[in-house]
Amino acid sequence: MAESELGLAVEWAAAEGWNPGLYDAKCFYAADPEGFFLGELVGGEPIGCVSAVAYDKHYGFLGLYIVKPQYRGRGFGLQLWEAAMAYMNGRNVGLDGVVAQQGNYRRSGFELAHRNIRHQGKGGGVEPTGLTDLSSVAFAEIARYDETVFSAARPNFLRRWIEQPQGAALGVLGKQRLEGYGVLRACRLGFKIGPLFADDPHIAGLVFQGLASRAAGQPIFLDTPEANPAAIELAKRHGMEPVFETARMYTKGSPAGRIDRCFGVTSFEIG
Repeated sequence: MAESELGLAVEWAAAEGWNPGLYDAKCFYAADPEGFFLGELVGGEPIGCVSAVAYDKHYGFLGLYIVKPQYRGRGFGLQLWEAAMAYMNGRNVGLDGVVAQQGNYRRSGFELAHRNIRHQGKGGGVEPTGLTDLSSVAFAEIARYDETVFSAARPNFLRRWIEQPQGAALGVLGKQRLEGYGVLRACRLGFKIGPLFADDPHIAGLVFQGLASRAAGQPIFLDTPEANPAAIELAKRHGMEPVFETARMYTKGSPAGRIDRCFGVTSFEIG
């Protein structure tokens, strides 16, 4: 895909009820401009898409796997899947799939790591003290901290993610080093918080409350990894209810990363 075409994939995602962010296309494309694929019929009609973001030589993530409803069951999705996996070229590949499709993904070489559970609540409350806007933190420090939790470096994506309009990016600093950070992004419905990374549950709670206060009266969503029980507890503590879940699966097992510091995943589409 060209960057201008990625907006179409995001529109399809919205039609599927995935509630994408308003600025996802620009941010996603920056992660890997070569990793987005559009399926077209002879004549040029676009009918399907998939993303295969290669973060480095070892790790990639599949998402945005969609075929328009009227063209399903005809093998087009398989062609997109094969193109994406060929591009991954032996990397450890992750995805967040619907639970009902686990069997199909397993037959393609994926194994379940854990569930990710989407929680919904309502924004509001008072922003706690001790938070820092990430615009005042050196980007190198933000990228350093992100890489301690996420499975690969992703600076091109991250720079755009934390600067997107209508959102917020907050962190907690200790001796000039981040101890946690989170991003609030505007979506078709309400706001999503992700990532939410922190050294411990207390810091995660501070960042969460700060971001939630920026979305007063609006629906907010947090995608929590079940492999970190403290993340589930944080969502419950803030009155959020589970509304959806995915199966986080990998081809070569869970990659390096501090799942105990992940209180909210960045995105089901690109990890």
